[in-house]
Parts: sequence; C-alpha cells; structure tokens
Amino acid sequence: MDDTQPSPTTLDAVLRTRPHYTVRQRILLQLITWCCYLAIRIIGPTIRFAVSFEEGAPTTPGMKASVFSFWHRCVFPCAWLFRGWGFRVMTSQSFDGEYIARIIEKFGFVAVRGSSSRGGVRALLEMRREVDEGHTVAFTIDGPRGPRYVAKPGPVLLAKATGAPMGAFHIALANAWVLKTWDAMMIPKPFTAALVRVASPMYVAANATDDDMKSAHENLQAALDRTREFAEANVGRAGSAEFPWYDYIEPPEDQDPRKRKPRAS
Repeated sequence: MDDTQPSPTTLDAVLRTRPHYTVRQRILLQLITWCCYLAIRIIGPTIRFAVSFEEGAPTTPGMKASVFSFWHRCVFPCAWLFRGWGFRVMTSQSFDGEYIARIIEKFGFVAVRGSSSRGGVRALLEMRREVDEGHTVAFTIDGPRGPRYVAKPGPVLLAKATGAPMGAFHIALANAWVLKTWDAMMIPKPFTAALVRVASPMYVAANATDDDMKSAHENLQAALDRTREFAEANVGRAGSAEFPWYDYIEPPEDQDPRKRKPRAS
C-alpha cells in the first residue's frame, strides 16, 4: 500500500475546502446569497411549469443516477423546479460560484466545487463518487465563464467512467428579465409560464475511443441545442393539451440532504 495516498477523511477535506474571503467578500456573500434565495423563494411558487420529453427521456427526476447538463442561464428556474432532490451540481471555485453554491444548497442541492478552469479534476473525482453512490449529478455546462451555449466535455468523461447515462434539458420562460451577463441569465417574471424539454438519454461505453468520445461530446452539444430550440419555440403553448401543466413531484425524504444526517467519512 502506498503511504502517500490520502485517507478518505483527508480526501473529503481537500475536496470540500472552501477558499478564504476578505471581510468585505464575506459580507457580500451573505447579502447576495440571501437576496437571491428570497427572490427564488418568492417568485418560484408563481412559475407555471410544463414538461415535454423526447422518446425514452426520464420522466421522474433523480430515480436513477444520471449525468445531466443544462445551460448556465437556467439556474434560477432550475433551483426551484428541482428543489429538494439532492442533485449534485458542479459550481466553480470563483466568488460567483461560491454564492451560487450557497444559494442552491438552501434548496436541497449539494454543491461540488470545481470547474473547467479551477479544481476540475478534483471535482470530477467527487462527482464520480456521487454517481457511484447512486446520486444524480448536473453540470451548468457552459459555465463558469462561457462561451455561452458551448458544452464542455466533463459529462462525457464522467459518463464513460461510471456507465451512467448523460441527460440534457432546457427551461424556456415566456416572460423573464434577461441580465446583461455573459450567459444572458434569466430571472423569471412572477406568474410566467415555463416549458422544460428533456432529451433522450445518451451513453458512453467504458472502452470508448477518442473518436467515440468526440462523437459523444457532439451528441451532448446537439441535445442541448435541440432541447433549447424546442423549448423556446413552444413555451407559448405551455399549459395546452400537448404541454399540460406539471405537478411537482415531492422527492423521497432521503433524497433531500437537508433532511438527512451527514454522511459518515
């Protein structure tokens, strides 16, 4: 046995270490976190969701370990729609990533800190462990800084390593404030309609070649583009016979990390 290998306890500590912030940054983190949390908590219940599925797409969230991807601009409606399901979400180690992590944790998500630019390898290892333990994970796939609508390869690597299916979805809003940010972040207007489009699952073989990996990455990009285009084109029909309103599915109690005892090291 190699004595240089970290123990599980040490590895957990390394993976979950948060950066140090100045007093000003800590105050800002508290203000931003609570303002955004309250905005989601107030506006979220007024959003009317409809959901549309491609053939073979999962119809109940979190029932099978999967690797989902969605665009960064959908964070606000996602935080409300999937609250309480305990999804593991990769967030960047930047200041922006930290307040996003703190916000989504208040809605029952688990933040795994790391991104394509910082801490990515360690975060992928943590995401792999979460999938191996049966949890669904998700990537804001064009984060943390874009380019907008360009998928990164992390989910493909994770799907190959775990055998879990890749999924993709998009949430279109009929009425929203669009921020002047790199991702054109959407803030739903109260009582807006929303249409969620979920793609068919995609698989990556454990023995996938470089060409297979490239093809899988292209398939993921295509699924993200396809679901976005469909949702945006049809959101005006949300609530119709074809796209009826969605009844929120309460997650099993053991799915919500806010209702469970902490995992033993």
